[in-house]
Amino acid sequence: MIYTVTFNPALDYVLKVNNLELGETNRSFYEEIHIGGKGINVSLVLSSFGVENTALGFIGGFTEDKLLKFAEEKDIKTDFVKLKDGDTRINVKIKSLKETEINAEGPNIEQEELNDFFSKLSEISSGDTIVLSGSIPKSLPDNIYEQIMEKLAEKNIRICVDATGKLLLNCLKYKPFVIKPNIAELEEISGEKLDNDEKIVSAAKKLQIMGAVNVLVSMGADGAMLLDEYSNIHKIKAHKIVPLDTVGAGDSMLAGFIIGIEKGYDYALKLGNAAGAATSCCEGIAKREEILSFM
Repeated sequence: MIYTVTFNPALDYVLKVNNLELGETNRSFYEEIHIGGKGINVSLVLSSFGVENTALGFIGGFTEDKLLKFAEEKDIKTDFVKLKDGDTRINVKIKSLKETEINAEGPNIEQEELNDFFSKLSEISSGDTIVLSGSIPKSLPDNIYEQIMEKLAEKNIRICVDATGKLLLNCLKYKPFVIKPNIAELEEISGEKLDNDEKIVSAAKKLQIMGAVNVLVSMGADGAMLLDEYSNIHKIKAHKIVPLDTVGAGDSMLAGFIIGIEKGYDYALKLGNAAGAATSCCEGIAKREEILSFM
């Protein structure tokens, strides 16, 4: 079983406006609602490929039912902790000449509810996979990823981490199976401009020495690179596309990598690259047939 964790899931309310004018009344010509959150994006791709998975996290309020309904329609199993107070957030995405996003902060999570979440981790068994991705709400401790990994340390669980900065670095001592920084995040961690393959590989190797088993680097228009557990370097070119919306592309890449790993690292990188490109060309997260068209 694959588990994805989204601490702060959302309903993404997408509006299209011809020419957004700040301070004026604007009228949209298109509206759509998606479920959102980095872990949920991973679940969407997994489910599209028929890969069984369970989404974990926290939900609540009047938006809870809508999110659960969307998840059911997408064949995503859920085991969320239901909050006593607060609503699952609604993020507003305005697509006009420029794209504008307003992401809500989300509800507070109490210690009792966090304890309920930890109890669900006991159901994860050796051989399972868990995906930890995204930022941490202010109401949760900033070492929450470390707490999760420590609780799972005695089990043979494949842990995938998509996080940034210190949040990522502090996880490395638990030897995550794969981490997925993008090139900007890798530059932030390394403290230097990574303008050639040699520098990128060097920065990835430092993260591997710190504990990461595999380092998957998404590089936008320059494609992607993987430093695998055997110190082999895999690189793939980016697909020639005109991006429509890059939200969720990195999550899709990680999902594709996880799906493809049973066929080896070359295939996993290829499928991850295809998944990221497909989502960049779609409204929302790409489906299986759209991803395979890039293979």
